[in-house]
Amino acid sequence: MSTVLNPPAAGARPVYEVADVFRQYGAAYREQHPLPLEHQRVMAAIESCRTAALGGHLEECDQCGYQRPVYNSCRNRHCPKCQGLARARWLADRQAELLPVGYFHNVFTLPHELNDLLAANPRVLYNLLFHTVAQTLQAFAADPHYGLGGQLGFTAVLHTWDQKLLYHVHLHCVIAGGALAFDGSRWLPARPHYLFPVRELSQAFRQRYLEGVRRAFATGQLLFPGRLAALATPEPFAAFLEPLTAKDWVVYSQPPFGGAAQVLEYLSRYTHRVALSNGRLRAIEDGYVTFAYRDRRDHNRPKELTLSAAEFIRRFLLHVTPPGLCRMRHYGFLSNRAKEQQLLRCRALLGPAETPAAAGLPTATAWLLRLTGEDVTRCPCCGQGTMVRRELLPKEPPPRVEEGGPSAPANSS
Repeated sequence: MSTVLNPPAAGARPVYEVADVFRQYGAAYREQHPLPLEHQRVMAAIESCRTAALGGHLEECDQCGYQRPVYNSCRNRHCPKCQGLARARWLADRQAELLPVGYFHNVFTLPHELNDLLAANPRVLYNLLFHTVAQTLQAFAADPHYGLGGQLGFTAVLHTWDQKLLYHVHLHCVIAGGALAFDGSRWLPARPHYLFPVRELSQAFRQRYLEGVRRAFATGQLLFPGRLAALATPEPFAAFLEPLTAKDWVVYSQPPFGGAAQVLEYLSRYTHRVALSNGRLRAIEDGYVTFAYRDRRDHNRPKELTLSAAEFIRRFLLHVTPPGLCRMRHYGFLSNRAKEQQLLRCRALLGPAETPAAAGLPTATAWLLRLTGEDVTRCPCCGQGTMVRRELLPKEPPPRVEEGGPSAPANSS
């Protein structure tokens, strides 16, 4: 572990990729560790992303005749290279919904004592986390004792990792600083620097979540594989949960530094992918992977961490979410069913916010230009011509990569 002195330049193509780790060490990992089918699919998708294995098309410069293959993306939501355009559009849509009020950034964290149970039952317990947080926040907003007495509007995004890729399940919420009266007659502003008392919010969150876990157990929704088998009967399970009723559950709440737009920008980095970006990888060699992280216990200093390839893969796969589980959800007057009418009502009461227009990202080409400053349609050889699609390229079997061997960067579609 050491301080990172020279991080890659913004917009530069990463030297190393998660795909390189999977290509070089994935086969050995799969042989030694039985994996669920979804984890195998994620690894296979990332390994083949933007390679000949997925096919693509051939581009040719209309001036000098230079040709290059452009391979298709896997579009898996866990892939560090995919869904940049979807992420940009999500961010633009959320920014367009901002109101001219203060915003709050709340984070609800589940205690690590629940980690094994969460990992065995992600669909049930992640959905319960969303439901509990929404229920808790709306209950506080509806209570005039806390200064509002109406309905909140907020966006919640699930994260399951920390900077070291360890399992750390928490929910980020970006919350408008006020509530819409239940009859829609007025806007009820929150205090400028204070939404709800954190201690009371934490206690209510803890109580509601544990009640939900108990209901899930009573109705047979929970699985208890491996070492969890000892908790599969009522008395041991009740004893397991009992210490958590007295533990302080971590709830963070404060106005977001730099405003709501900055928090949305941060969250958008992980709305359409998980765990870490390729740009954080520093080395892949001799069976080890080194990546950058920020040490929050040491004043957020940038450092590097080196793990065995097997441990890196294990940590990455911890954050594969169940198929179909939505990690981004909207509540209250921002819910999909109510948003169109209730946002208009909020704007009528408050006046419109000055927000970025979403129209600036119409195509993948425009997004790549904004992100990297590189016009991917311009010929890289002569710098004058335009790259034109000439023919389709069929899918090819992926090349065998020996352990420790390099992998060539591939173009994207």
